[in-house]
Amino acid sequence: MDDIQVGLVGYGPAGQFFHGPLVHATPGLRLAAVVTRNPERAAEVESKYGAAAVPDAETLFSRCDLVVVASPNRTHVPLATEALASGLPVVVDKPMAATAEEAGRLVAMAKDCELMLTVFQNRRWDGDFRTLSALLDEGALGRVARFESRFERWRPQPKGGWRESGGAQDVGGLLYDLGSHLIDQALRLFGPVRTVYAETDARREGVGSDDDTFVALTHENGVRSHLHMSAVTAQLGPRFRVLGSAGAYVKYGLDVQEDRLRAGATPDEQGFGDEPEERWGRLGTDDDARPLPTAPGAYLDFYRGVESALRNGGPAPVDPAEVVEALRVIEAARLSSLQGMLTHLG
Repeated sequence: MDDIQVGLVGYGPAGQFFHGPLVHATPGLRLAAVVTRNPERAAEVESKYGAAAVPDAETLFSRCDLVVVASPNRTHVPLATEALASGLPVVVDKPMAATAEEAGRLVAMAKDCELMLTVFQNRRWDGDFRTLSALLDEGALGRVARFESRFERWRPQPKGGWRESGGAQDVGGLLYDLGSHLIDQALRLFGPVRTVYAETDARREGVGSDDDTFVALTHENGVRSHLHMSAVTAQLGPRFRVLGSAGAYVKYGLDVQEDRLRAGATPDEQGFGDEPEERWGRLGTDDDARPLPTAPGAYLDFYRGVESALRNGGPAPVDPAEVVEALRVIEAARLSSLQGMLTHLG
């Protein structure tokens, strides 16, 4: 069968290091066109993928069967809306929207148009998250009481750009960026949230959006999730620390796939998502803990799921309705931080 022609809007870090390589490595998909006006990036997409560099989304829509929106956050909703209105299914990078209301309208539009809409929540395919999901399915930790999850970095000097210097209109800051992943993972693991408490700060000079944020969730099943996201952490905490009645799982270090993509590795090569033994987490108690092999990371499964959904009519790899719920939590966290009090979801 003919390949599905993919159009990519945006070739910044998300397009260059994630969507471009993953689409290119997925059987049944072909990266056909990329919106970029940068001459160097245009030359790269043409030489690396054989894709056409085009100046705007309107031109791209006429050349593709699927649109991937990987442009700045503030453009996600309008571009996805235009693509759906043009009769094209859509992949949107996270965050899908600034608000749950905006995202809900997008989901409703896709349903009315009978078109696939999905969101690139690639961290569902991190090796450590897949490992923890399997542990919970097996009941290996017993009854979980507390879930700690971190995306922390040490970047005392801002890098600049809209993610750090922009205001609310840019949908920037760590709560929308890394928080979109951390909150999504917590909801997938432990279900709906009853209350939200958050602290958001801009610690570095010249930064206009939050760069040091803490979110505490109380799930309806009683589990408490403590989520940390920061650019000013000089000594990093564990990526996961999960405490249960039968033991704990503690894991340091981020999933290997992003670094390998940035280094130019091909995501379909042998061992791409495998983590070295020295980075495995530990399962058990202080008196009896053992290293636990990390499941292979599998970002490519997201686009394999996209191809299958379009080809066979199955479900999208990420249900956008789940992302709407995560945005409700993000909005509750923003309100909690502003008011300095607990926010109830009901």
